[in-house]
Amino acid sequence: MATVKPFKGIRPPKELVELVASRPYDVLNSEEARLEAHDNEKSLYHIIKPEIDFPVGTDEHDACVYEKAATNFQLFQDKGWLKQDAKEHYYVYAQTMNGRTQYGLCVAAYVDDYMTGKIKKHELTRRDKEEDRMKHVRVNNANIEPVFFAYPHKDELDKIISTIVAEKPEYDFVAPDGFGHHFWVINDDATIKRITEIFAEMPALYIADGHHRSAAAALVGDEKRRNNPHHTGDEEYNYFLAVCFPDNQLTIIDYNRVVKDLNGLTATQFLEKLAQNFEIVPKGSEIYKPKALHNFSLYVAGQWYSLTAKPGTYNDNDPIGVLDVTISSQLILDDILGIKDLRSDKRIDFVGGIRGLSELQKRVDSGEMSLALALYPVSMKQLIDIADTGNIMPPKTTWFEPKLRSGLVIHKLD
Repeated sequence: MATVKPFKGIRPPKELVELVASRPYDVLNSEEARLEAHDNEKSLYHIIKPEIDFPVGTDEHDACVYEKAATNFQLFQDKGWLKQDAKEHYYVYAQTMNGRTQYGLCVAAYVDDYMTGKIKKHELTRRDKEEDRMKHVRVNNANIEPVFFAYPHKDELDKIISTIVAEKPEYDFVAPDGFGHHFWVINDDATIKRITEIFAEMPALYIADGHHRSAAAALVGDEKRRNNPHHTGDEEYNYFLAVCFPDNQLTIIDYNRVVKDLNGLTATQFLEKLAQNFEIVPKGSEIYKPKALHNFSLYVAGQWYSLTAKPGTYNDNDPIGVLDVTISSQLILDDILGIKDLRSDKRIDFVGGIRGLSELQKRVDSGEMSLALALYPVSMKQLIDIADTGNIMPPKTTWFEPKLRSGLVIHKLD
């Protein structure tokens, strides 16, 4: 069963939270972080993107950059921009996007649960990215940024959270991207105990977003355990920072594809090849959005098309075969366009649905890309089915929005 515990969060004073909080490290590049931090010395980017404190062009993986993260983390604490709570708490973290709010619990998740598969994943991780985050966790001796988990929703937890959020939040602000962030500290010992018990009844937790951070956090925890001859199992490094949301509150949005060329085909030839496996309906110059599973939208040569996969081209009884990302990867990207590896092929790029389908059209119309393919989003049920059956989704399948804001709470490993 899933093991979580409360922890002594390190977090900004109320009046500084908007200055400290930032977007996650992996959704922007060094230059964007430099611009967003600008002259704000309190921005968390000085800890999670510390290359911004060096001359432009400094390698973000240089040892001095990791050391700077640790120096800055200590500085933030020395100056009182981050302070540790005196006792262990759980925290409620809610996010509002487009008038809809989802409510998560900040917990310390158990390293052993990751190692034994009770924390279930649906994506492969890359060793270089894991190693980068492991260095960051090691040097700071802390999980600076949380991972994003889903759990099978529980009515009792919903009730507990609704009671807590009826009170005034500790933090309540709208970030520059327009998303609302709301944060409560859970003080009541009986409530804290009951939350721990409810999680212990859950058979599994699911990584929604943050596979590399999860792997890095768990591997560093495991490393510390192996290196400690006096290990007891109660140490804080046995746990890592996660925000857990009920599965019925989460929405996965589409994750779309743009391709540089048609693999030597004309647009007409490309459409003829598509017709073997798809029903094609021209939609003209107006943006067309996929309407259901196995329906795609294609933009090529200034025109939008509806593509519907023909029966027999997919397997609705197979957790991977049912996915539109599988259908499009095999029947369009591989068979027709010759793109074999979505992780490494430079001819393809991926666009999160948060940017809208007009972004796809823009990239094709500019001449940068030759075609765009929009997919119907994966459901939470599909994600959980894949994780439960031990399968792995193809790359670039899910996009969760809004992203967790970093810097609202940090978990120290000692």
